[in-house]
Amino acid sequence: MSHSSAPIYKIGFYTGAAIVVANMVGTGVFTSLGFQVLGIQSGFALLMLWAVGGLIALCGALSYGELAAAMPRSGGEYHYLSQIYHPAVGFLSGWVSATVGFAAPTALASIALGHYAASVWPALDPQTLSIVVVLGLTAIHAMSSKAGSQFQVVITAIKVVVLVFFIGAGLVMAQPQPLAFLPVATDWRQLLSPAFAVSLVYVSYAYSGWNAAVYLTGEVDQPQRNLPRILLSGTAVVLCLYIGLNFAFLYSTPISKLAGQLEVGYVVANQIFGHSVGRLMGAVIAVLLISTVSSMIFAGPRIVQVMGEDLTALRFLAPRSSRGIPLRAMLLQTALTLIFILTSTFEQVLLYAGFVLSLFTFLTVLGLFVLRIRHPNLPRPYRTWGYPVTPLLFLALSGWTLIFILRDKPTESLYGLATVMVGLVIYFLGRNSRPVAA
Repeated sequence: MSHSSAPIYKIGFYTGAAIVVANMVGTGVFTSLGFQVLGIQSGFALLMLWAVGGLIALCGALSYGELAAAMPRSGGEYHYLSQIYHPAVGFLSGWVSATVGFAAPTALASIALGHYAASVWPALDPQTLSIVVVLGLTAIHAMSSKAGSQFQVVITAIKVVVLVFFIGAGLVMAQPQPLAFLPVATDWRQLLSPAFAVSLVYVSYAYSGWNAAVYLTGEVDQPQRNLPRILLSGTAVVLCLYIGLNFAFLYSTPISKLAGQLEVGYVVANQIFGHSVGRLMGAVIAVLLISTVSSMIFAGPRIVQVMGEDLTALRFLAPRSSRGIPLRAMLLQTALTLIFILTSTFEQVLLYAGFVLSLFTFLTVLGLFVLRIRHPNLPRPYRTWGYPVTPLLFLALSGWTLIFILRDKPTESLYGLATVMVGLVIYFLGRNSRPVAA
């Protein structure tokens, strides 16, 4: 954390938690239920999906908390994996974060935003709107780190209020659907079905972002004390919101109307409030997805910038502006985001990103065991609660999902593995003039 160029502005507990909540709440929860009900018709199993996804995220956050407190430097998985395994593994995770980890979810949020906006104002072209939003937010974050943080807190607060309003309205105003939420004998079988595993990919994507604050460690005030609290509180808030929101969606709207729909929030709002208020809520959700795009554009370039400091091949990405903003890294991420928006469908980007990102979070949590065995005396201001059960639970559930995607969605998985291989080639080409030891 002794970077002479580090910005003076420090991220506190509330901003950090807001960045975690903003990174998590967004595209996934407003889009994925329509895909899930195609394979699962049980209210209990659908809510269990969100509970299991939340359990995976909480176990992940508890594990990351220890790594973040023991190794406080910005860069997230890139920094941890370099230290735990080998600089090549760290480079690959940073490469994946730079190319997929933030650019793909930024593209997904932008695509969803375009669809929501077009369902409210049919004259709009979804793709053009997606591109304009990405370019506009890049301009805001390129100007000031502090303005970016404050914007994040405000828009995240609005997002949480809207979710709570949705939950309340769904319970109070809606016509209840004939869907049972208490388990019957056949429901337990659904939890082990292929459809449940596929849907868990969507749910895990909806929860991805629980590790967002880890990427900003160098800019967090008192990271050893604050980071574990930021990760846990942000994830716990989102878990409660997601289960409440999906209960409200299913309680208020027939499954037949949700099936296969991307704009789930718009469909539910029309069902609860009628068409005119439904349009308004669709517009509000489109605006809220802006905060998801914004938080990705804020957090992502910090990883690429740290990689640039360590690797000669990426040295051109290391400079920060006079205000401490990693401008070149930000422009690279924006360019990649636009490529995803212009070339792929929503579902393809989601499965491709979901697979590659899960692979590296799996390796990172596994690294918790490696680090405890190899460096038992390393100072650990925070130790993972429930160790070794919590990280093992994370590894078991994540591993199950990864195997399933590889088996059932080979195209997206192979594209993901190809991305990793390209990173490996770049690492070894750039390595011969490597000045910084890991």
